[in-house]
Amino acid sequence: MDSTIKHYMIDQFKQIRMNNRRNEYFHPSFLMEQQLMEAIIKTDEHTAFTLLKNINKDQRPRLAHTPLRSLKNSLICSCTLFTRAVIRAGVDAETSFNLSDAYILEIERRATAEELDTLEFQMLGHFIQMVEDVKEMPYSHVINRAVTHIHEHILDELDLEQIAKACFVSPCYLSHLFKKDVGVSVVQFINEKRVEESKYFLMHTTTSISDIAALFKFCNQSYYTSIFKKHFKLTPKQYRDQQTRRMTIS
Repeated sequence: MDSTIKHYMIDQFKQIRMNNRRNEYFHPSFLMEQQLMEAIIKTDEHTAFTLLKNINKDQRPRLAHTPLRSLKNSLICSCTLFTRAVIRAGVDAETSFNLSDAYILEIERRATAEELDTLEFQMLGHFIQMVEDVKEMPYSHVINRAVTHIHEHILDELDLEQIAKACFVSPCYLSHLFKKDVGVSVVQFINEKRVEESKYFLMHTTTSISDIAALFKFCNQSYYTSIFKKHFKLTPKQYRDQQTRRMTIS
C-alpha cells in the first residue's frame, strides 16, 4: 500500500473513532450480530426480529455525509450479513446474491428513513423465508435438484426437457416423479413460483403489469392475470392496490 494512502487512512480511522465516541455512535456488538445470523439460520423469526430491534436501538455510526445516505449504507451492511447467513444455512449462493442485489437496488430507491426502517425488517423476513423454503424441501434428490433449477432460472424460458437435462434424467421420468412427489405438474409448479415471485414487483415497483407478465415469461397479461387470480383470489392490479393501501396506512 502506498505510504501516503496508508497515513491518510490511519488519520481517517482516528478521526472517525473520535467522532463516533463523541456522538455516541456504536457499531452493533459482534456477539449480537452472530446471534442474529444464527437466528436466521435456524429460521427463528421472533428472535431475529428482536435482535434487529435491539441492534437498531443504538445510534447508528455515521457511514456517509448525509443521514439518509448513511442509513442506506447501514442497510446494505445488514443485507450483506443476511446474505452470508442464508448461504451458511444452505441456500444456493447465486440465488442469495441475486436477492441481495434486488434489495440493494430497493434500498437505493427508498427516499425516507421510515421507508428504510420498514424495508430492513421486510428484508430480514424474506431472507429467513428463503432458508425455510430450503429446509422444507422434502423431496427426493432429483426433485430437489429440479426445484432448485426452477428457482434459479425463474426469469428464463423453462421447459421439461431443459430441467430434466439439468437433473440428468429423462423428461418422462422427471414428469412422472415430479407429479408423484410434488403433487402438481412441472408446468403448474413453475407457474405457481412465477406468480409468487411476481408479487415483489407488484409491491415494490411501478413496473406495468404487462411488463411483469413478460418478465416472468407468461405468454400475455391475460394469462398471467388468470394464473395469479387462481392462486391468490385477486388480480395483480387488486393485489397491488391492496398492498399500496396497507403501506399508506402504516
